[in-house]
Amino acid sequence: MGAPAASGATVRIATWNIHGGVGLDRRYRPQRIARVLAALDADVIALQEVELGKPDLVAALRDCGHGYCVEGPAMRRGSQVFGNMLLSRLPLHASRHIDLSRTGREPRAAIDAELRDPRLGPLRVLVTHLGLRGSEREAQSRRLLQALADEQRPLLLLGDFNEWRARPRRLHALQPRLQLAAAVATCPAALPLLALDRILASPQLQVDAVAAHRAGEARIASDHLPLVAQLRMRTLGA
Repeated sequence: MGAPAASGATVRIATWNIHGGVGLDRRYRPQRIARVLAALDADVIALQEVELGKPDLVAALRDCGHGYCVEGPAMRRGSQVFGNMLLSRLPLHASRHIDLSRTGREPRAAIDAELRDPRLGPLRVLVTHLGLRGSEREAQSRRLLQALADEQRPLLLLGDFNEWRARPRRLHALQPRLQLAAAVATCPAALPLLALDRILASPQLQVDAVAAHRAGEARIASDHLPLVAQLRMRTLGA
């Protein structure tokens, strides 16, 4: 039996903290966010800091041509609703909400979705934005691991993990269940120094060509740059 190799089919993936649609120029520009998303040309996009209570922002995101959209509310402040969003060109089979909130801390959550692609088969995708305290992130990592117990399908975890180290120790609970893709600085957008936005994948998946998208309006549309990569299924080589 040979070593694992990557199959030919690829899916382009991305994760981006959009800062509520407010850019470095302090202007709220939903259509600017939408233009950057169109430029990414990704099949699966994970978004964080989405103001789900703003119809114009949600409409701009939903109109990016992906076909499938999952909203994941995490926090409410009066009429304002903040959370995550998943956009996908791959067919959506099912989705659910995972509560990651910790007592006394800002509410957090994850989107847990099953996508199905004729080339790759079933793919479980989670989208999240972890807390600011290290102990909080450790507990949230354990909660995510619990949600993934006994899962045999390929797994993909995308989001803003608020961890700046290349090998973040607060995420150790998720390994070796999920493997970290290459660390790429995405924040602050004007001069990226921190790899807060990350991609984790199960061993069945190979993540290649991880890069920050710096082109055009992406440099000013949010305080984070989008993180993009190519996803392949691993197969056994001859």
